[in-house]
Amino acid sequence: MMLARVRRRRSAKSFLLVGLRGVGKTVLLNRMEEMALEERYEALSLEAIEGRSLAQLLLPHLRSVLLRLDRAESVNEQVKRAMRAFKSFANTASVKLGELEVSWDLGVDPEPGTADSGDLEHDLPELFEAVGNAAAAKDTAIAITFDEMQYLAETELSALILAVHRISQRQLPVVLLGAGLPQLVGKSGRSKSYAERLFDFPEIGRLNELEAREALLGPVEREGVTFSGNALSEVNRKTQGYPYFLQEWGYHSWNAAERSPIEVSDVQRATHVAIKRLDEGFFRVRFDRLTPRERDYLRAMAELGAGPHRSGDIAALLSTPVTGIAPLRNGLIRKGMIYSPAHGDTAFTVPLFDSFMVRNLPGWTADAGGQ
Repeated sequence: MMLARVRRRRSAKSFLLVGLRGVGKTVLLNRMEEMALEERYEALSLEAIEGRSLAQLLLPHLRSVLLRLDRAESVNEQVKRAMRAFKSFANTASVKLGELEVSWDLGVDPEPGTADSGDLEHDLPELFEAVGNAAAAKDTAIAITFDEMQYLAETELSALILAVHRISQRQLPVVLLGAGLPQLVGKSGRSKSYAERLFDFPEIGRLNELEAREALLGPVEREGVTFSGNALSEVNRKTQGYPYFLQEWGYHSWNAAERSPIEVSDVQRATHVAIKRLDEGFFRVRFDRLTPRERDYLRAMAELGAGPHRSGDIAALLSTPVTGIAPLRNGLIRKGMIYSPAHGDTAFTVPLFDSFMVRNLPGWTADAGGQ
């Protein structure tokens, strides 16, 4: 419905999916991109990466879209103007980022005075407006899917929100479909107080018991196999209903079983393999990005349980004042390892990470923590 409204230049909110790791945000974004293409949209698929600017992420994809619009049927002045605005923006961004070796040739000259001030909050809305007008002139629309948005710098997120505000005011056929960790909601509000008027923030969480059973049974029943009731309950208990973990336990339970139905004993054998796989991959890639002090902080959290936990309780376990570990906490939030579900509370963004920390640092003690 929202895609159809934007395609017809009617008012509709963009939206930002929020949720913990492993709940299926990226899968949903991919499906939305497919739906946009089915509605004859031009689609850009972006993912924020630490250390890369918004301009670096956006420009290559936007260039491709403009070239496709320019090649479609007759020459259009709105498309040419968008290309000139793009060239102005890209030239300014390249100089600012020290990327003069990058070529953004579109066969046009830049348009002086458009999207070239060097102020991202001024230039990005101008660029989006020009691109939106080009899409409208070609009777199409543009969908920007943007994953891991919590990694954007606040100035970049602010500029992106301003750009969405501009296209919303003009009712131009451009929509932003984003996703990120729970801190994205607060970060958006701090960047621009009116963000809640521009976006819906659907929260994606774990599956309830009935949904988890359906997720497990659907694939195996198509192959003439089923789970026993007790096996389903055991998988749900181990995974807590998180979709990524349900996939892991379902896959390994299938491999462990010799016959149908898949029984609790099969799930128990699968558990050892699933945990080993998660420890070596899903959890390990995040653990390896941590400094020793950050590992101590997260291990202290794990010592307290799954959470959320009061910042004061974590500090007390580390024998450190709350003010002393505030920079450490802020750094872990920036890395996407923890978030604050309520003022003064801290929780893991990665489900079951507390258990991993206990397994991975079994000899850790509160006395040694933070030293």
